[in-house]
Amino acid sequence: MVRMLLNILKNLFSKPATVRHPFIKREPFPEHRGRILVFDMEKCDLCRDCERLCPPAAIKVDPETKTITYDPFKCIYCHVCVENCLQRAIKAEPDYQPPAYQKQVVYYKLER
Repeated sequence: MVRMLLNILKNLFSKPATVRHPFIKREPFPEHRGRILVFDMEKCDLCRDCERLCPPAAIKVDPETKTITYDPFKCIYCHVCVENCLQRAIKAEPDYQPPAYQKQVVYYKLER
């Protein structure tokens, strides 16, 4: 009982362990992967490596129409596509994914 009382008193007079999230933004951890920001279609050669390596199949590459379809709701943010892109055409941002209220699919088209 005494140990519990000491723990309660310690918690009453110390700083809170949590952050007031909407008002105070937390810095990402050093090894945080973040969200996939954009596919640079000028660098992309449509080799389909990102599609082949994506575990949840969030990326679809269509070489005939020269489009890339990216579904962020399927993405698990493992960044295998970013690390294995030979042309460095996929850019990532060390930021948290903002909440979304509707599903969206992002389309990228090569303009040549």
